[in-house]
Amino acid sequence: MICSMTLASVYQSTDCAISFELFPPKTSEGVDLLCKNVERLMQFSPKYFTCTYGAGGSSRGTTLEVLQKVKQITKLPVASHLTCVGSTVEELEGYLTEAGQTGVDYIVALRGDPPKGTTQFEVTDGGLKYANELVELIRGRFSDLGIAVAGYPETHQEAVDFETDLTNLKRKVDAGADIVITQLFYDNDDFYRFRDACQKVGIEVPIVPGILPVTNFKQAKRIASMCKAAIPQSLESAMSESEDTQHQFRVGVEHARQQTIDLVNNGVPGIHYYVLNKSEAAADLLDGLQL
Repeated sequence: MICSMTLASVYQSTDCAISFELFPPKTSEGVDLLCKNVERLMQFSPKYFTCTYGAGGSSRGTTLEVLQKVKQITKLPVASHLTCVGSTVEELEGYLTEAGQTGVDYIVALRGDPPKGTTQFEVTDGGLKYANELVELIRGRFSDLGIAVAGYPETHQEAVDFETDLTNLKRKVDAGADIVITQLFYDNDDFYRFRDACQKVGIEVPIVPGILPVTNFKQAKRIASMCKAAIPQSLESAMSESEDTQHQFRVGVEHARQQTIDLVNNGVPGIHYYVLNKSEAAADLLDGLQL
């Protein structure tokens, strides 16, 4: 590890800590474009970058390659997503060992979604069933790695109810998570309710809101249906006024900008942006903001 900044310490400053999430491109051209966008995003002084991987771990190797490149470009800490899907404990340990050797500083520890074509998560023989078990594994065997876990302001789509979901989140935090990064949301009131509920059950780690700048209405509706995020009527009406791509881009980016301003004014420790490997929307919404 060559990281002087622990994940917990990122959020101890009075400033709002910015981070960006990437995904592994499928082509070398995509990697080149990602690197250019990462360079552009550096003007906003992010604290770290994260990178997802494909369903069932299909692009884990590419994720580590991307994070190596990002770390070389930025000299910042980097975080790899890791899920329980399709992996034995031994395979998870192998990935964590390799991640540490290639310079990964933090892990975003997730149970993971059911593989495409299935509706239920199934435990791999010799694998883990819940994200809190993955957190325990990392904390116990790979203590150098910082750990982020996911929180769901509008409740995980598989959860029985909000209270059960919150109990599961507390289990992940108690297992050793440093921070909670939320699923995307479009209405800040959903986040504030979630944050208050976390405090009431004794979750004391930083709760970091996750924001996706929407750039077209079809995308917004598709993503909202996938992750159970409600689209406010005001945003839906504004985006529906015209199918012009520039109009929809401006509306979506302005909505995310206003979300950001309101979140900062309400004391969030940081904001995690889902940038979909692009920089234009994030650059537009962050331009001129004093975070």
